[in-house]
Amino acid sequence: MCRYDFGVKTLKTTPADPKLTRQILDLIQSKGGGANEAEVADIIENALKLLTDVKDKGDVRVIQTAVRELRYAFRVFAPYHEKRKVTIFGSARTKPESVEYQQAVDFGKKIVKAGYMVITGAGPGIMQAGHEGATPEHSFGVNIRLPWEQSANPVIAEDKKLITFKYFFTRKLIFIRHSDAIALFPGGFGTMDESYEAITLMQTGKSQLMPLVLIDRPGGTYWKTWDKQVREHLLRDKLISPDDLNLYQITDNADEAVRIVSRFYRNFDSTRFVKDLFIIRLKNEPSASAIAALNEDFADILLDGKIAAIEPTAEEVADHDRLELKRIGFNFNRRDYGRLRQMIDVLNGL
Repeated sequence: MCRYDFGVKTLKTTPADPKLTRQILDLIQSKGGGANEAEVADIIENALKLLTDVKDKGDVRVIQTAVRELRYAFRVFAPYHEKRKVTIFGSARTKPESVEYQQAVDFGKKIVKAGYMVITGAGPGIMQAGHEGATPEHSFGVNIRLPWEQSANPVIAEDKKLITFKYFFTRKLIFIRHSDAIALFPGGFGTMDESYEAITLMQTGKSQLMPLVLIDRPGGTYWKTWDKQVREHLLRDKLISPDDLNLYQITDNADEAVRIVSRFYRNFDSTRFVKDLFIIRLKNEPSASAIAALNEDFADILLDGKIAAIEPTAEEVADHDRLELKRIGFNFNRRDYGRLRQMIDVLNGL
């Protein structure tokens, strides 16, 4: 094994090649060094392995383009890291005169007033409506290059917070990585894909839990019909757990959608695993009696031990990770994320 060592941070790599290690370290220092040097060293070493491991030029170009797209996107989002963001999905074909379009404008305006920024796919329809409501100042555009569509909508087209992707998978990663909530308006295959992916990532613990709000037109049945299909086929046939239904909420009111998002962050901040310890960061620490009630009500999601108030872990201290917040920690079974979503609702109600 060889090791890149930059003070506190170390990263093991294999196979051992002291000469290559030294050359990579020298290269990084010749560029003046910077953040996450150990991780960058590992990326460089793995890039060099492409010379022998991947012969097909098309495969290498996928890696090349993905790295470029992600690096640029992370740079665009970085100055706004502390600002919570809501991603709006919905049809590109929705017309400005439609109820859904005006509802998305209204939601965009009100979610910004509640303190959030807005991310959309940057196209027309619901995406443009979200940007119109939010205004360019509070908007990000995450566009995709397609052979017949879509150029960025005029609201975001000239803004520096517009990013255009070649690949759907890098674009989707950015949507989820930088979202603190997702609002879905009626749409086609793309909207369905994005809704199921967001639910799946939360259900499997591959993304942070966040509000997922499905917004029907007033009196509409688009998402109600979708929910009926989920309950009558997926749930009835035991293809999902009843608790998975906690991962989304349906409303036909923009004000209620904003309240759903805001309530989720009333006390809850974020979560993190440190080895086997699952940590929930909170604005206010639960009382001893509240923690006792959590242990009684949510014993089913614990592998062992108890839910307890804790201090920041050594790993969090090293990363300067939300140290000002209160914490509870427990040995989560890493399976029942729908139940975990219920626990967050309880914590927000304390």
